[in-house]
Amino acid sequence: MTDSPAARLQALFEGHRLTPTQRRIAHSMVRRAADVPFLSSVELAELAGVSQPSVTRFAVALGFDGYPALRRHLREVAPTEPVTSTASYNEYQQAVEAEIDNLRHLAEVLADPAPVARAGRLLAASRPLPVLGLRAAASQAYGFSYFAAKVHPDVRPLHEGGSMLHDRIDAAVRAGATALLCFALPRHPREVVDALAYAKEAGLTVVTVADSAFAPVAKVSDLLLPAAVGTGLAFDTACAPMLLGRVLLEAMCDDLPQAQARLEEFDAKAAARGLFVE
Repeated sequence: MTDSPAARLQALFEGHRLTPTQRRIAHSMVRRAADVPFLSSVELAELAGVSQPSVTRFAVALGFDGYPALRRHLREVAPTEPVTSTASYNEYQQAVEAEIDNLRHLAEVLADPAPVARAGRLLAASRPLPVLGLRAAASQAYGFSYFAAKVHPDVRPLHEGGSMLHDRIDAAVRAGATALLCFALPRHPREVVDALAYAKEAGLTVVTVADSAFAPVAKVSDLLLPAAVGTGLAFDTACAPMLLGRVLLEAMCDDLPQAQARLEEFDAKAAARGLFVE
């Protein structure tokens, strides 16, 4: 990862056992890494949706005497000026700007391509490849599966929960699956955490795209790739997770020797059937 404010914050949090509330604070700080050194404890609490004492306890959990000491440390490792204010934007523009920030952060994360390349190898080698995503993440799982099926010989989307979910994981394992891809977005269903734990027990390597490295699914994932969601509107927006899914597709294609031939075959058949309007 690049030596960005967000990357330095991630490094600061690593190795600490954080409570769910503290993970929420950490996630909010990473999303607003350039602004955080200039926020009061009250402002950070409002940003994270927690109480001010929770922010103080969070700073102590990181090894600082209190929040002022944490903020002094952040000012030493972050830019000396806050980013340009978006206060003059309306709520819709602010939501777009927040997503642009999420995409910039994703670009910083992808400066180190090794985790995505490793994920691509794991997904390409799994035959079949189960792809899990429930509730808010169902569309991400479906979209990835739609495109992956054009180059991968056996993709099995798991975007409906219920009592049969474990059965489908078992079936994938029996058929030879070695990895499972999961898209996990807020609010995180307990069923997803349980399913990933079950998949790991069944011997699958779990690759997860989540909104944060501190998401509840982190503890049941072998490889977690973070991509923040936008929270400025009534319903979260997931531009960065969707783009990361497409990046994973690209990495997977790099490890599928027949990927290009399969795409060309599909295009030829689609043209013969008149599938698309020119």
